[in-house]
Amino acid sequence: MISIASQQIRASYAFVERNAYLVKRYWSWEIVWLAYSIANSLSVSYIGLGMEQIGGQEVDGRFLVLYLVVGTLVWRYLSLIFYWITDVISLERWEGTIEYTLMAPIRRLTHMMGQTIFAVIYSMIFTGVILGVTVVLFNIDLSNANLLGATVVLLSGSLSFVGIGIVGSILPLLFPERGSQMTHVIIASLLLVSGVYYPVEVLPMFLQHMAVVSPATYVLRGVRAALLDGAGMASLWPEIWPALIIGVATIPVGLWCFKQAERYAKRTGKLHRSG
Repeated sequence: MISIASQQIRASYAFVERNAYLVKRYWSWEIVWLAYSIANSLSVSYIGLGMEQIGGQEVDGRFLVLYLVVGTLVWRYLSLIFYWITDVISLERWEGTIEYTLMAPIRRLTHMMGQTIFAVIYSMIFTGVILGVTVVLFNIDLSNANLLGATVVLLSGSLSFVGIGIVGSILPLLFPERGSQMTHVIIASLLLVSGVYYPVEVLPMFLQHMAVVSPATYVLRGVRAALLDGAGMASLWPEIWPALIIGVATIPVGLWCFKQAERYAKRTGKLHRSG
């Protein structure tokens, strides 16, 4: 039993290492993507100061900046996890290893676990760099923030986005031509209803009902409470447990659906197709 577990752990680490080598190989793209992400995040954050100038003294521009900064960084982190999971098929097709990987005698859980571990580590580092630049430019004071609480909330949301990402990864598997682009619909829908740049309460009622099932809604509220108000773990728990439940529900469902889609793709010859 210990030997089998050790083999599965090494197999999962192999996917972590493979993805790390991919990042190293395409380091120039990573610099471009990081520069774009920093510019995009700063552009959204500067809206807070812009609203203060447009709206006059009645608008607290500094609070708006913090509100938008937190929303932007949290969303960047969660969406990176989502895309690394959904790109598991696209990466294999790009490298020409999809048939070897999906035919290898390893459990799909082991495969996805390695992809997930790398996605979380990569997203943490990537978002941390953006946070550092943002803190310097906006002179943000995090001395009263509950950084540990914010991290716990982020990790609880990570599970949910892993589950959603596994479900989304079915699209590139079933639709080789445009499956990767189709995953944007999922992330765009979550962006709309989760309150990334505005409170959920400003949405129409039917969209507010959709926000209840989005794990990003709870993660954003929890991280904002931890960083802006210094909320403790007891206050953050109502935002943590819904995200955990969604993760516990979506991961096994996603793995089961992926397994069925994988069988169909193998049977119909969709694995190696790229167009």
